[in-house]
Amino acid sequence: MSQPISYKRHRFPPQIIAHAVWLYYRFPLSLRLVEELLLERGIVVSYETIRCWAVKFGPQYARRLRRKQPCLNDIWHLDEVVIAIGDRKYWLWRAVDQEGYVLDEIMQTRRNTKAAKRLLIRLLKKQGLAPKRLITDKLGSYAAARRQIMPRIEHRSHKGLNNRAENSHLPLRKRERAMQGFRSPGGLQRFVSIFSAIRNLFVPSRSKCFAFQIHLHRLNAQAQWKAVAGALA
Repeated sequence: MSQPISYKRHRFPPQIIAHAVWLYYRFPLSLRLVEELLLERGIVVSYETIRCWAVKFGPQYARRLRRKQPCLNDIWHLDEVVIAIGDRKYWLWRAVDQEGYVLDEIMQTRRNTKAAKRLLIRLLKKQGLAPKRLITDKLGSYAAARRQIMPRIEHRSHKGLNNRAENSHLPLRKRERAMQGFRSPGGLQRFVSIFSAIRNLFVPSRSKCFAFQIHLHRLNAQAQWKAVAGALA
């Protein structure tokens, strides 16, 4: 882990700042609702201060969270979702693995082969390994990009097989509604990079289906979150 996060010149302790940021990114809550939840615990802080904490500390927390180790047997599910910002449409290209872990997300203005290639190149750079298989819907751009970037990798193109990626859009859609939309493409890109990193930490993998396993996973996630944020009591 890199240098500890500095909370210098902040009058609230790290535990409160980290908790506020966690509430905002982990649950479909507006800044005003986070303000209200903190007030119920006797913490008087404005929603604008919470927004500043999210902008300043959110990226620092996300960078320090441990990423899942890639595996040769990984399966990448790729999909793109349209996001309206103002009067323009943008495409958020997303990749998740067989466990629903978000591997990468990239905001682009196009839905074509060039955009699909950019996603694959970023994925290979981040993961360091090619997957066992790619699964996409029937958008031809994926097949064209795969032939150029990783021609030996198996590719299955069928809408019914890609539910994993399509279902992974739902939490982001809930946040979009709670926030009443996103204000800019850059703001969306910054938000999803933090939102997905925190979600990856706290949401159990599909293999953990027993209540005890899920409970233990959440306890470990909370411990890691506090360690990353420097918010240990």
